[in-house]
Order: sequence, then C-alpha cells, then structure tokens
Amino acid sequence: MRTLLLLAAALIAAPALAQRSMPQPLPIVDEVPAARDTPFPGALTLHVDAADTARGVFKVTETIPVPPALAGKRMALLFPKWLPGKHAPRGEIEKVAGLEIRSGGTLLQWQRDPLDMYAFWVNVPAGATALDVKFDFLSATDDPQGRIVVTADMMNLQPNSVSIYPAGWYTRQIPVNLSVTWPEGWTAAGAMREAARSGNRITYATIDYEAMVDSPFFAGRHFAKWDLGQNVTMNVVADDARFLKATPDQIDKHRNLVTQAVKLFGTRQFDHYDLLVSLTDKMGGIGLEHHRSSENGVNPGYFTDWDRGPGRRNLLPHEFTHSWNGKHRRGADLVTPDFRTPMRNSMLWVYEGQTQFWGYVLQARSGLVAPDVTIDQIALIAATLDNRPARGWRSLDDTTNDPVMTPRLPKGWLSYQRSEDYYAEGMLIWLEADGIIRRESGGKRSLDDFARSFFGTGDGDWGVKPYTMASLVADLNAVQPYDWAGLLQRRLTEKADGAPLRGLEYLGWKLIYTEKSTAAFIDATARTLNLAFSGGLVIGPAGKVSQVIWATPAFDAGLAVGDVLLAVNEIPYSDDAMRAAITTARDTKQPIKLTVKTADRIHNVDLAWSGGLRYPRLERLGKGETGLEKLLAPRK
Repeated sequence: MRTLLLLAAALIAAPALAQRSMPQPLPIVDEVPAARDTPFPGALTLHVDAADTARGVFKVTETIPVPPALAGKRMALLFPKWLPGKHAPRGEIEKVAGLEIRSGGTLLQWQRDPLDMYAFWVNVPAGATALDVKFDFLSATDDPQGRIVVTADMMNLQPNSVSIYPAGWYTRQIPVNLSVTWPEGWTAAGAMREAARSGNRITYATIDYEAMVDSPFFAGRHFAKWDLGQNVTMNVVADDARFLKATPDQIDKHRNLVTQAVKLFGTRQFDHYDLLVSLTDKMGGIGLEHHRSSENGVNPGYFTDWDRGPGRRNLLPHEFTHSWNGKHRRGADLVTPDFRTPMRNSMLWVYEGQTQFWGYVLQARSGLVAPDVTIDQIALIAATLDNRPARGWRSLDDTTNDPVMTPRLPKGWLSYQRSEDYYAEGMLIWLEADGIIRRESGGKRSLDDFARSFFGTGDGDWGVKPYTMASLVADLNAVQPYDWAGLLQRRLTEKADGAPLRGLEYLGWKLIYTEKSTAAFIDATARTLNLAFSGGLVIGPAGKVSQVIWATPAFDAGLAVGDVLLAVNEIPYSDDAMRAAITTARDTKQPIKLTVKTADRIHNVDLAWSGGLRYPRLERLGKGETGLEKLLAPRK
C-alpha cells in the first residue's frame, strides 16, 4: 500500500508532458505570371560569344525590352527548364554563372524565385525601357559534369543554354535577334539563316524565341555539307578532316532517305531542313529532334568505317522522321506555352514509338541499312523486350513517365525496372498495326496510308498540329475500320510475361533463338559479351558485369551489376573462355563455376545454365514475299 501511495504522489508531482506542436504550413503561392498568347512588346537582342573553345565558356549578353506596364514593378525572367525532345526538366541552370542585370548602366539586384529555381525576379526602375543581361554558360569540361558540347575542333551550341526570356508570354510571341561570334576559321550550321556577317560574327534573321530554342547549331574546324534535295542539307563536323571523306554512294543513300521520307508522308513539314551531324568521340553523343533540323552524334568512322556494319545509321532516319512525328504532329498534352510549363508525355508511344518504327523502315528503304540486316535488328529488339520481367508488373503506358523520373541514368536492374520502353515496344505495337491493316484490307492498305493522311497535312507547314487518343483512333479507323481503341488500350495497359510479338507473325515471321549470332547482333553489342539470352547477363570490358536479367540463372547465382568476373571454371576470365564454358555446360549439364569480385570481396558462384549460346533471329513463316519485306521495300 505504501508503495502505491508513493507512486501516486510522484505522478501527481510530475510536470505535465508538453504536447506535440502541430503548425500549419505556409501556403504555396506561384507568383511567376502565366504565359499569355499575345505579342510581346519588342524584340530580344541576344549575342553569344562562342570563341572560348579552351574552356568551353559561352559569354552571353542580352537586351530584354521592358513592357511599359512593368516599369517600376517586379519582372520575372526565365531560363528554359522543360526542354522539347528531352520530355523533361533538363535545362542546365546549374551552369549559369556571373549573372548581372542592369538598367541604364545601373546594376540591379536579382533574386531567384523560392519555388522555381529557373526564375529570376528583378525590380525594374521607373521609366526603364530595357534590361541588359550578362552571364556565362559554363559548359561541361569533363564527363561527370554533363555532356561535353565544346572541343578543340567542334561545338554544339544550343540556344536554350545561352538565353533567358520574360515570363508572361507564349514563347512563340517573343521575337529574338540573335548573333553569334564563332571561333576563327570555323563553319557553323543550323536551321536559322544568316542575315549579316562581320568577320566571324554572324547575325541571324529575326525569329521567335520558341523557334530559336528549336534551332541549335553545330560548328567546327573540319566541316562539309551536301545537298540532299527537297530543301534538305546534311551538315557534318568531324574530329579530323579525314573522317569527312564520304563516297558518292554513301551520300546517295542519304539522299534516298530524304526521297523515301517525302514519298512516305507526302509532304515536307518544313520550309528547309538541316541534318546536323558530328563525327566524333570527343564531343558528347546526341540524338535530338527539332522541326527544321536535328542533332546527330555518330562515331568518327561513320563514313570511313561504313563496311564494318550499320553502327548508328538508324539515328538520322529516326531524327528526320521526327519533323513529321513529334514536331508537327504531337500529343496534345505535350503542347506547352513556354519552357516553364511541365510536359505530359502520355503519347510518347506514338511520338517516339512510331518514329522508331519509321526509322527502321526508312533505313531499309533508303539503303542506309540492308533490309535483311534491319530484320535481324528487329529480332534483337523483340527478344530484349520478350525477356524483360518488368512487363509483368509495369505496363507500357507508365514508361512514358521515365523521362521525368530519371535523366537516363544507369539502372541496376533494368529488366525489372523498365526504362523508356515506349520506343522499342511502341515500335512493336505499330508493326502489329501494319500487319492488321494489311490483313483486314486484303493487302490493299498498310500503315503507309495512315502516315500519309495523319502526318502529311500541308507542304511547308512547320507549325504544330496536336492530336488526342480519340483523334488518333479516328484517323486509324479512317484508313482501316478495326477495334483500334481496344487494341491500343490493351497494349498500353497490359501486364504480360512476354512482348507483343503478334505483329511479327502477321507480317510473316516469328522470333526464334539459334547458336549462331547475326551480324546485326554483333554490331549492336560491340565491346560487350551479351549473354542476356544465354544465362542472363551482359559483360563489359575486363569482365565487368554491366547487366543482369532478373529471375535468370545469373540472377539466381547472386551476380549483380558492377561485379567483376575473375575466372571461369578456374581459368582466367576472357570472353572466349566464357563462351566455351557455356557451350560445354550445354553438353555436361554441370554448372559453370565463376570466381567473382564484388566490391572488396572475392567469392565463387555456380551459374546453373545448360541452354548453350542463344542468339535471336526472325524465322520466316511460309513462302513468298512477307508483309515485313513489303514494308521495308523502297517506294517507287
């Protein structure tokens, strides 16, 4: 009893515990003015000094007129954030340095918006008519900093990185007068046309800000260009002049690309078009579409090593197709008034998927890549997706969020995470659509008929014509009545074990695996030992594992990306030793013994794979010319 009384007294005497504080958050208020579709009062004057190739620094000076209504008030200036073609907020704001804003020579204080790091506020003096802006864009000088855009011999100048614009107007309503000082002796090319020249300073014709951002430049010490017809020019810069030695036949194949594309779509959705091509292993690689140009980074030996295999010859057909698909015809939720408004990517399986489809078709029709090699490339694409367990939990439509979720960074378990599969799997869907149209029309029509009616809407029109899922389905039905809405909904939302391969069967082929690799497989997997279909792993240089396929023998053995294979069956690791061990295990049915280095530990694992070497290819169904062969044949 005494103990209980003492405890009660202690509880009475103890101070009351403080209650948990529960404040209310401050409201989020976006003060940056929304864009209005009205003309901006005045024109921006922008000069870029691009002569500092040693440090890759672009020096920017810009004059922005002050609208009368903003004199004496706060004005917001924006650095481009959401970039078309990247489908994501990829503007490199972190590389902007030395920002100064003046009015009438007086330095003004600026402040970054607390919500939008790409927005800058400045108090405009009363009576001010213009803001003079100066900053440096510090391009990457080493790979960890980002893509290298300046080398000693070439550069890629992207206007979105060297300009800011006033908030509150549609960017297509803001005129810009751009001039660039190029390195001495260099030649520059892009969709913008020269208006005046003084030494190595070029002034370009006035253009609206939206179109300027869509008009990058390639410039270089070693430069060549070719007229491909149809108002299309191929402009090429190279690490060395010897790489520019293209043969007449190679150039003719690029002319065929232009000819076949115009035959396919029936129109040119541009007034002029510039294929910008860099032959380099020094400047960062790129493949980026624009309405009247495209940025195409390929290997230095694109021309001189032509006979070694197709390499990146699919890139130009893909990016050129985007002038019609993605730039002219675009999903309605991708149309934005400025570069601050978020992009919604729900239709990327059309934007990129059907572009992937036509890119492979046009490479074959033009002769850039032979039809039989193209068929072998399609086999590898189909097999890769057919061996992607992530399809069982993540549907294709969700992958259209990947550009925003991840800036194409490496993934540890790609086969279980998925990536931007709307490219390749989108292509398989459109192969299926072509096969259905051919079947349902008795061979009278194909996806070519859809392309001509859907993408070719008016010769020379380089504006944007948006579409929705409903209008897309209606246009497909106009070509060939079918349950397109049901088919596309299934393909976009299904969670299935295997890839949608029915289109290949409709077009006369099926996916199989053999012990002999195709030339296309070897070309596509150069510098790796691709055993994705032979145990479930891909091995890079020096035995380093670069990919492990989920739920395969390699996965079950505990292998992971970053592991290093030191030995195979107690023999020092080599690609040949690994191939030999897989072949032996097919007959002995015994596990392959691997010595593995994981971080700072060395251990042994058993790879229980006895299926031998397996390489994908397509096998013909039946006799005679197949639908796929008809699809890849050039149009007369």
